[in-house]
Amino acid sequence: MRLLPWTGADGKACYLSTDNPDSVLSQLADDVEAAQLASAEQVLAGARAVLGDPKAGERAVRFALTRAVESLGDVLRVAVSRGGGGAR
Repeated sequence: MRLLPWTGADGKACYLSTDNPDSVLSQLADDVEAAQLASAEQVLAGARAVLGDPKAGERAVRFALTRAVESLGDVLRVAVSRGGGGAR
């Protein structure tokens, strides 16, 4: 069973049951995971820039933190899916 990088409409985890890593859904999950990881790199760079700017206001810091939390959730889901983390 593979944990997919998205949740259902009810917010619950979605799983894929297949032995074929080349299936359409497996490939879609791989693409979504790659996009999530690339996005997390950009969010990290942006958050570092905000935190490094002594003139950054509360709104900028809150925005950066909100995006960082979202990205961390995505990255943790990818890690769990790939066997690199605990249950979510």
